[in-house]
Amino acid sequence: MPESLHVVCPHCSAVNRIPSAKLGDAPQCGQCKRPLFTGEPLALGSAQFDRHIVRSDLPVVVDFWAPWCGPCRTMAPTFHQAAIDIEPYARLVKVDTEAEPQLAARFNIRSIPTLAIFLHGREIARQSGATDLGTLKRWLQPHLYKP
Repeated sequence: MPESLHVVCPHCSAVNRIPSAKLGDAPQCGQCKRPLFTGEPLALGSAQFDRHIVRSDLPVVVDFWAPWCGPCRTMAPTFHQAAIDIEPYARLVKVDTEAEPQLAARFNIRSIPTLAIFLHGREIARQSGATDLGTLKRWLQPHLYKP
C-alpha cells in the first residue's frame, strides 16, 4: 500500500497528497479547504476530465450519459447512492455526452449509459446499460482502492 495518494479536488481541481491511513478521515483540499469527498457524483467536462482521470491514484468511475436518455435518468439515483456508499475508495463522475461529444468519441461510447473505470489514465473496465445498486457495487468492488 502506498504511503500517500494523489486525490484531485472536486471543487478546484488541485491535486492533493493524502496519507493513505487518513483517506477515510474526511480530508480537505489544501488549496480551497473544501472536502475532497462530497458523496455526490462530480460532473466533468473536457477541461477537467484528464486531470481527474490521470492525476488521481483512486479509481475514477465515469458514467457517460445524456439528458434525453431514459435509462440514464433511471440510473442517476443509483449512481448517486453508489457515490455515497463508495467514496473515498473511488471517485464517481458523470460526463454528459451531449455537452461533451469529443469525450464520447474519444472513448468510443456507442451506447448510454456506459460506465467505465479508469486508473492512472487507463481504462480498466467497462459496462453498458442501466443497472441496480447491488449489481453496480458488485461490479465496482474488485476495482476499488483497498487501504
